[in-house]
Formats: sequence, structure tokens, C-alpha cells
Amino acid sequence: MLLKNGKIVNPKNNFEDISDIRIENGKIKEISENLAPYTDEETINLTGKIIVPGLIDMHCHLREPGFNEKETIKTGIASAINGGYTAICPMANTNPQVDNAATLNYVISKAKEVSEIGFYPICAVTRGLEGEKIVNVSELLSNGAAAFSDDGKPVENMYLLKEALKYINSHNSLIISHSEDSSLAHGGVINEGKVSTRLGLKGIPDITESLAVARELEVVRSTNGRYHFAHISTKRSVELIRQAKKEGLNVTCETAPHYFSLTEDDIIDYDAKYKVNPPLRTKTDLEAVIKGLQDGTIDVIATDHAPHTVHEKQLPVQNAPMGIAGFETALGLTLTYLVHTGKLTLKEAIKKLTSAPSDILNLENQGNIKEGAEANLTVIDLNEEWIVDASMFKSKCRISPFDKYKLKGRAKMTIIKGKIINIG
Repeated sequence: MLLKNGKIVNPKNNFEDISDIRIENGKIKEISENLAPYTDEETINLTGKIIVPGLIDMHCHLREPGFNEKETIKTGIASAINGGYTAICPMANTNPQVDNAATLNYVISKAKEVSEIGFYPICAVTRGLEGEKIVNVSELLSNGAAAFSDDGKPVENMYLLKEALKYINSHNSLIISHSEDSSLAHGGVINEGKVSTRLGLKGIPDITESLAVARELEVVRSTNGRYHFAHISTKRSVELIRQAKKEGLNVTCETAPHYFSLTEDDIIDYDAKYKVNPPLRTKTDLEAVIKGLQDGTIDVIATDHAPHTVHEKQLPVQNAPMGIAGFETALGLTLTYLVHTGKLTLKEAIKKLTSAPSDILNLENQGNIKEGAEANLTVIDLNEEWIVDASMFKSKCRISPFDKYKLKGRAKMTIIKGKIINIG
């Protein structure tokens, strides 16, 4: 296959120019201008399109095993590919949890049955996500674990976190933190503030996150460890991580698109489609998240794809679960709210969706466009305007706060190991 006349944007080597890409046997054979097509190869003209490394989501939830009514590995992968992702990292909070080799092998084998997508499971830090006993790290790594997280729950025992951090780092792996003080979050529905007061809902204060970030940073400091913070949403958390980086701590972090595109002010009634964890914050927090993306404090944009059934999300907001579908809107939201507004350059945004997560997790064959590498690519129409239609999601979760939003820019082609898997 020959991809002609596309503009390659590859943050890994700072390359941004119009060029051709020849693909053979699933790998990038040649990158050059004006390549002549062979008689036996398919030629695709990508004039006006952008070619980037395949998008990588280092934080998502596929729900299988145990919650197949919300999402399956098959539907989750289909949703990710539809959004332009060539690699995903599902979290461990399934039932049973991905805290042992048997369950890990099960989810990997299920993924292989469905697709050749890069599938890099994040395993639990503690057995059963109970925060008491550390998992068998070496066994899980030898069976394909990409990193470790109790996401969905915080690890609040600081002694155990310290020991787990030392142990996991000694195996050259990483903890991804769900930073939350559960005593402050308990019973909360949305952000604590003017909207929660107006609606009469119990709020979740912003210090629920920043307090946990602060104490975990002290654990990182004491161990000289490597650590990643998930779904950062508050101004104070961004400030704490920025300062920690300045001091030389080996920390990275991510945010999700809803934290730079929505605020608590978008919640006008009791609709649970806006209910996420951490909750939508204030305009001040949103601006701080964008500033963190701009100055490099926030390294990664992850989806935190967390699907639920329509029935669950239509329950009274106090009873509905937290989480939204994220795969199929993430790129469009990033381009619309960050790139087309001039807050990030295209290359800066693509880095946070590709090479940055690849580098943090040491993923082979992902996050780069180079000769000899696997051809994992996403083709983007930067200027296509489209209306989000949640009813057409590939995910089982067909309810979204972004339903009927007009976005600009979307994935037009997802190429995995040299095969066109999706054409948008």
C-alpha cells in the first residue's frame, strides 16, 4: 500500500511535512517524497489529510470480564478504532479484577480474537483492588502487564503505596494513580460549588484530588520513584505537579478531554450524562488544565473511556454511575478545543495522544512513524466539521454529554499493522 501526498506530523522526531509512505508486510517500508507506485500495490491519495502515529489511549475501561452489558472487549476495541486509536490500555477494575495471570491472559486472548490493535492491559496494584496486598508484579509483567493501577479506587494506605512504588519501579514499571481522598469524596455527586448548591446535590470538593496528589508526591519524593497521575482536573493539582517536575521528581500526568471542554456550569439539571469521576470542575480549573497542557505539566490526553448502560445513566443522578464514553469524541474534542483555538499546535496535541503515552509506558511499535516500524497510523481530516451522534457509537455506551456537539476534525482512517481497519 502506498499513502500519497499526506502531511506527516510525527512529534517523536519533530517531523512535519508532506510525504509519501510505502507499507509492506505490515511495516513502513519507505518514507519519501514522490514515491512511484508499484504495479501491484494499492495507492491512496491523502492530499489535504494529516498522517500521524496511531493514537494511543493509556487509560480506558472495557468492562469485560464481569460487566459485559456495559461494554465488551469487542465493542470497546471497535469504538477505539472508530476514534482513530491503534493502541489502548484497559484498566483492571473488572470482575474478576485483572490482578492475576489467568485473568490477564483471558483479556489479552479475547482482544487477539477481535483485532490486532495494540492491547496493553494495566493490572491492579493490590489484589482485588482492596488496598491491602500487593499483586505478584513479576508474574504479571511476564504475562503482558503494561503498568499497574487500582484506578476506580485510590491506594490510600501510604505505607503500602510506598512499598508498591519501590517494588514496581524495581521491575522498571509504573504505577498510575487514581488520586482521591475517599473520605472527602464519599457520597458526592458533582463538584462542590455553586451548581451542587443550586441543585441540592452533595458535592465533591476539589481538595479531594489535590490532597491525594500532595501526599502521593511526598511518597514519590521519599522513594525517588517514577509515578503517573491519572485524570487530573483541578488547578491545585496542576500546580503541585508542575512544582514537583521543577524539583526533579520523576512524575507524569494526564487529563481527559472533558476537563478542557466542559465545566460544572454545563450541568443545568440532574442529567447523569455529566457525572464523571473526578467531577467536572470550574472554569478556573479548566483554564489551569489547558495551561498545564501548554507548558508540559500535563503530558498526556487520555480518554478515561468509562462506559455504562443507557439505563444506568438515566437513573436519578444520585444513583447513576460515574463515567462516559470517550473513544469516539476524544480526537475531535482535542482538535476543536485545543488546536483550532490556537491553545496547542497540532504537533503538540498529537504528541499528547501518541508519542508521550508511548514513551511513558515504553510501548514498542507505537507512537512513531519511521522506516522499519509497524505501520500503526491514524489519518486525520483536520477541517471536517461533524455532529456527534451518540446513537451511532460503536461502543455499547450510546449516551454522551457531547451528543449533538459540532466538532471540527476527526479520524478518517485507522491503520493497524499496515491494514486499514476503519474508514470514517
